Amino acid sequence: MTGRTRILAGVAAALVAAVVGIVVWVARRDGGATTVYDTPSVNAGAVTRFTFDTDPAGALPHGAQSFAGAWAVRAEPGAPSAPNALCQTGRAEFPALALGDTVYGDVVVSAKVKAISGQEDQAAGLLARIQNGDNYYIGRANALEGNARLYRYTGGSRQQISGGDGVLTAGRWQDLRLEAHGAQLRLFLDGKLITQATDKTFAAGRVGLWTKADSTTCFDDVTVTAA
Repeated sequence: MTGRTRILAGVAAALVAAVVGIVVWVARRDGGATTVYDTPSVNAGAVTRFTFDTDPAGALPHGAQSFAGAWAVRAEPGAPSAPNALCQTGRAEFPALALGDTVYGDVVVSAKVKAISGQEDQAAGLLARIQNGDNYYIGRANALEGNARLYRYTGGSRQQISGGDGVLTAGRWQDLRLEAHGAQLRLFLDGKLITQATDKTFAAGRVGLWTKADSTTCFDDVTVTAA
């Protein structure tokens, strides 16, 4: 290889490295393009439980990140783990919250949920494989519609990938569970499989909670299990 050839090769390699660096930076900056999570940060079998009973009332739970809505811990009569629950009382297109920074691949997210009120919607949802505020999977039930749905949320746009009938009753605590195993997603209400789908958009990510529009909804005893 001549000196000129070596110089040109070096310049080309530097340009490639620079382009790759820019692509990685853009892909991973939160709030912009999709953050790419493909490796879990926790071992299979690890279990985390959120009861919100040691978190101060009127604030977000420790480590949580709100993407939209008005989320706060509050004393809630009849909470499955007394005295507190985490409630969403504001209005937004899709109120959503990440519960922490832990990244899960295969995961089971379960929670006690209570739809309290809402003229437009009375929804309770769980999130899996959150990349950022615009990219994640949603498993939700709706008391006004009497159904349950699985959604893929990409680039701030929601696409339904499956659905079924499931009775979420306003004013009553119920069990909601979202499972993500590989490309398989399953949604359960009170222990009954309501709907399932196959989707390969997201391989790993954080977990969280979700409502819709003017829903006032409370969550308690959230359990996250790395599968």
